[in-house]
Amino acid sequence: MESFTCSKFPSCYSLAIIITLLYFCTTTTCLATRLLVQQSPVKSNPSSTEFIKTSCRVTLYPDLCYNTLSSYASTIQTNPTELANAALSVSLNEAKSTSALVLKLSKGLELRPREAGAVKDCVENTRDSVDELQQSLQSMKDLKGPEFEFKINDLQTWVSAALTNEDTCMDNFEGNGMNGKVKDTIRGRIVRAAQLISNALALINQLNQ
Repeated sequence: MESFTCSKFPSCYSLAIIITLLYFCTTTTCLATRLLVQQSPVKSNPSSTEFIKTSCRVTLYPDLCYNTLSSYASTIQTNPTELANAALSVSLNEAKSTSALVLKLSKGLELRPREAGAVKDCVENTRDSVDELQQSLQSMKDLKGPEFEFKINDLQTWVSAALTNEDTCMDNFEGNGMNGKVKDTIRGRIVRAAQLISNALALINQLNQ
């Protein structure tokens, strides 16, 4: 039997070219579509961001609350427990950063006795605050069950203690006999950490409503 070749059928070449072009275009289109999907940012549900904004109204610092939690909208959705958990995580990260800064200042500066004592106390305060927030996050993992009231009370106690430690650190820098730069640097970070912890506590309190 004679073999089939395109040389005997001129139209065969045109058909082959068309098929090749169709394959190329289809493949390119699919590839472009996949890249477009991969590069498209994941958008949060508008109802999630609205839930966060509304929930933050119960806090003392609603703008800070919304600005620090809105990026977690895809995880939070409209879940109050996830909202409180995210607020605690943000607070813990800020507390860790603040604690590290205070520790660094305590070792890297020549401080007068009163300043050194205040910074030393603040190192302990911020370290305790970090421990208490870590304990709080751990408690958040096991809130459900018949002992909910007991567990939520423990959680509120841990977070309140963390807030008290931040406030105590700020109190150590009261008065005029302190290095202004050190005082302003530490107080600025402590104030933000305390505000975030306060917001987290307010959102946790709502879980018990």
